[in-house]
Parts: sequence; structure tokens; C-alpha cells
Amino acid sequence: MTNTPSSVFTRLGVPPALSWGYLGLLIFMTGVGIEAGYLSPYLESLGIAASGVAMVFTVYGITGAVAAWFAGALSDLWGPRRVMWLGLTAFVVTHVFFLTVAIPGKAYPLLLLGYGLRGLAFPLFAYAFLVWIAAVAPQRQMGSAMGWFWSAFSAGLPTLGSLTASLLIPHIGELGTLWAALGVVVVGGLVPLLLIRERRGSGRLAPPGESPMAGLVGSVTILFRDPRVGAGAAVRMLNTASQFGFLVMLPTWFVSEIGLSNAQWLRLLALMFATNIVTNLLFGVVGDRLGWRTTVAWFGGVGCTLSTLVLYYVPSAAGAQYALCVLVAVLYGATLSGYVPLSALMTAIAPAHKGQAMAALNLGAGASTFVGPLVVSLFLGPLGVGGVVWIFAGFHAVSALLTLFLKTTAPDSGPGASTPAADSAVRLPQPLPAPAAGDGLVAAPAPKGL
Repeated sequence: MTNTPSSVFTRLGVPPALSWGYLGLLIFMTGVGIEAGYLSPYLESLGIAASGVAMVFTVYGITGAVAAWFAGALSDLWGPRRVMWLGLTAFVVTHVFFLTVAIPGKAYPLLLLGYGLRGLAFPLFAYAFLVWIAAVAPQRQMGSAMGWFWSAFSAGLPTLGSLTASLLIPHIGELGTLWAALGVVVVGGLVPLLLIRERRGSGRLAPPGESPMAGLVGSVTILFRDPRVGAGAAVRMLNTASQFGFLVMLPTWFVSEIGLSNAQWLRLLALMFATNIVTNLLFGVVGDRLGWRTTVAWFGGVGCTLSTLVLYYVPSAAGAQYALCVLVAVLYGATLSGYVPLSALMTAIAPAHKGQAMAALNLGAGASTFVGPLVVSLFLGPLGVGGVVWIFAGFHAVSALLTLFLKTTAPDSGPGASTPAADSAVRLPQPLPAPAAGDGLVAAPAPKGL
């Protein structure tokens, strides 16, 4: 019997044993992303001011940042599978609370509490799976494996999620659509947790002699022990701060100021990140070929600096010219993908502490979910949409500069040719041993955001 499915996945850069995980992540993030394109104006319709809504998302991002860090740190200690179970359970409990207590109450403190607790959930699931990939994928294909992760991630949040919302809201309303999202999340979470047979993700990834407290502390101190890891976490934070800020600010701006309909906006958002799905894969491969650091700095940092400004100024000048609005949205979605090789670069920076490095990266990813809305909350009033856009463009420019310092110094771990992927002349560690358990049986989802 041939092993054709595994060879196909390997050529694509997908760890065969984790193929169910990519499919599950796609479905899970679709459920999470259903609310992305309309929750902000929906909360405003409940009587919450725009600045108050931005603060709701800020609190959500703060708890998400904490959960994202714990996803990496706890995966090192417990194994990614157990952390993913924790994330799925947390989503079910907190989402039900948000829908049955916070929204019906229409009280601002309840909305802050309910949605803030929700922020603990999806990072535990998604970023624990990212750590699982880092532990299993061969180093030579790490960029491609991460590219598939971010493609599945952004295919769900907000691409398919927004598209699903646009189809459901006319029939079951905003609240009913939020209930439907719960079912989608549960299905997506159960797919990898029940079907992946890879064994390494079920146990601790940290060295055998390392105490739990040392592991947790190490996932924080690595930010200072290795300044490159700290810089990489900062780049990750700056990477998608604009994305999460735009999800708070742009729905109202495109509809009220530019003149698009709500349905047009949701389709535009879906198209923006549908492009991101394809280009995530593209830049994963480009990073493996051209160099991870070079790709992040130029295609990600510099590219997003320009596309962020274009996303604002072209619609401002042209008005409700839908084709132009879609064109600049697609450009922004494509350049966001330039950051995809950052995950691979972080594992090469600290090869002996991949879990800790990924915890730091996850912390940056989680921080972006509250930094973006916080910028909107603080500066939308005094500076307007244009001023906030310039702040986000500045974030991307700074990220490009920081990336230039992310040079790898991984030691030679044995025979084998060196790789240019991390823009380093030294050899990276050899790939980890092949998984002992069976491979997945289905293809990864069709081709991040970060």
C-alpha cells in the first residue's frame, strides 16, 4: 500500500500527521470570525458609544494576549492537545455567558466582562496548535507549514466567518447568527482533538528535568535573555495591530462615510482575507526560498506600511467605487501575508527553547488584538480615521526596522547542508524525528494575520 497522501502533504509543506488539525482550525476560526464584520456596529445598536465598543474589544484583546502567552507556555508543560481542549471548553462556556447574560442585559459592565472572558478562549486553541506544528514540522519546511496555519486561520477569521454572517443575518438576525457561530466552533474544535493521532502533542514538550515554574518563568524571561526573541514578539504585535483596529473602525467608516452597504462591506472583508489565504501560502514558500527575515521586513513591514495608507486614501478620494475599494483591500490583505515567515524565524532564533519562543510570539500575537482596538479607542476621537491609519502605518514601518535585527545564531546540530531560510550562514538544527502515530487522512483546507 502506497503512502501517497503523506507524500502529497509533505510536498505541500503540511505535516501529514497534523492535516486534520488544519481542517479543524479552518472550521474553528470560521466560527470565531462570524462576528468579526458586524459585532462592532451591533453593539453600537444596543446603545454603546463607539469609543465604548472599542474598549470592549480592547479588554477582549488583553485577555487574549494573556491566553496566547499561556497557550505556548502551557503547551510546553502539558502538551498542545490538552491546551486545545481547554480553549474549546473555555469558548463554549464564555460564549454562552455572553449571549445569555451580557447581551440581553445591555449593561456595559456585563458586556466588558462577558466579551473579555471570551478573549481567553480562541488563542488557547489556535496558538497551542501553532506550537504543535513547531514541534512536528521539519525545519526546512517550517515556513510552508506556518503558511498553511495562517492560511487556515485567516480563511476562518474573518474571511469565511464574514461570508457566513452575510448569508445568515438576513434570515436569523444578528443574535441568531452568534448562536450559530457556537455550533461551528464546536465542530471545528472536535475535528483535530478527536482525529489527530500524532503522539508528541499529547505530552510535555519542555525538557524532562525542567520544573513547571521554571518553564512558565522561562517563557517570559526569554524576552530579555535573548533580545531577538523580544524584538520578534514586538514585530508580531505590530504586525496585526492594524488588522484588529480596522475591524473596530472600518465597518462604520466604510458604511457611513464611504457609502458602502453593510453587505458590500462584509463581502469586501471576505475578499480582503480570501486574498490573504492564498498569499499566506505564497509567502511561506517565498520565505523558505528567499529568506524568512528578508521576506518579513520587505514584503510584510514595508508592504503593509504602504498598503495601510492606500486602504484609507483611495476610498476617501474615490468614494463608493466598489471595485477600487476591493482592490486596495486585497492589496492590504496580500501584504499582511509577508509576515508569515516570522513564526519560522522565531523557532530558528531559539531552537533549544521552541516552546518558550512560540510563547513569546503568541504573546505578541495576543497583544495585537488589544493594541489595535486601544489605538482606535484613544485616537479615533481626536485624530479621526486618517490619523489612526497613520499610526498603524508607523507600526508597520517600525516592524520592518526591528526585523533587520532578527539574525539567527542557531548552533550546528549535525551533518546536513545549511539553509538560507533564516538569512543566516549557520546551519539550523536537523528536522525532528518523524511522528510515531498515524497520519491524517484528509487534505489541509484550501489556501494568516496576522
